[in-house]
Amino acid sequence: MNRSATVLLTALAPVSWGTTYAVTTEFLPPDRPLFTGLARALPAGLLLLAVTRVLPRGAWWWKAAVLGALNIGAFFPLLFLSAYRLPGGMAAAVGSAGPLCVAGLSAVLLGQRPTARTLLTGVVAAAGVSLVVLKAAGALDPLGVLAALAATASMSAGTVLTQRWGRPDGVGPLALTAWQLTAGGLLIAPLALLAEGTPPALDARAAGGYLYLALANTALAYCLWFHGIGRLTATHVTFLGPLSPLTAAAVGWAALGQALTPLQLTGMALAFGATVAGQSLGRPARSTPAGTAPTLSTPAPETRPPVRRRGARLDAGRPHPCDAD
Repeated sequence: MNRSATVLLTALAPVSWGTTYAVTTEFLPPDRPLFTGLARALPAGLLLLAVTRVLPRGAWWWKAAVLGALNIGAFFPLLFLSAYRLPGGMAAAVGSAGPLCVAGLSAVLLGQRPTARTLLTGVVAAAGVSLVVLKAAGALDPLGVLAALAATASMSAGTVLTQRWGRPDGVGPLALTAWQLTAGGLLIAPLALLAEGTPPALDARAAGGYLYLALANTALAYCLWFHGIGRLTATHVTFLGPLSPLTAAAVGWAALGQALTPLQLTGMALAFGATVAGQSLGRPARSTPAGTAPTLSTPAPETRPPVRRRGARLDAGRPHPCDAD
């Protein structure tokens, strides 16, 4: 798969996440953010585990748990907490700092020093998203701001560590996604039970909304996201993140009748331009063999080794859509 196709497929993940707000407000029961996070993560993770029939081995038990906590288990509750406590789109505005956070973490964990162009593009992306989502509001809630910052840091750390650790030999992004969604869902489950009690009664409309969130918005989207991390640099991938609030604004205008002001349209143009520019920053990362962290001195081979270790997918003869390179 060439790089342009990889970028386009990876971009489908934040585009899908941008529909979450509309689905949540129009189809799901109100005031159940933790249950919604649980319904997104755990069923999708268990389904992918059943499809791939691969379990972690050795150090990947704790690595999968760490990645699942950062990308799913901690990120979902913190994101919902910030969205409920902050006015307007402040949570999305704070989250738009993700490219800058990833650039900093990449310098520490991957040895990839950010250039001035990278930092400037990140600032433009954050400014554009802010123009799209921010609205006039009163004083900010300190806990909400801290939750938004923690959510951004959690997802950024998960993105960088996913690239640093790679994947075990013979394990594709579908299995890696299954591990993280399951681990994250198991982390959210007790929080949802303690904070929100038993699950709400669901009608057909709500069941359809949760089905969409679990399958398309989570299982498929995160599979594409982790596949992109394995083929691109963490910085390139995270610059696709602004597509999420831009999609949310577009869906709100097209489907929910929400107006877009000239200032918001300007912000959308800035954020989209920064997203496109972010894909040309630096030299594209070459894919590494599964289970190998990328290095700066030696280019990694383009193909994975044909030998699969014991514990690889049991149905290795049948390809999965997200395993295609």
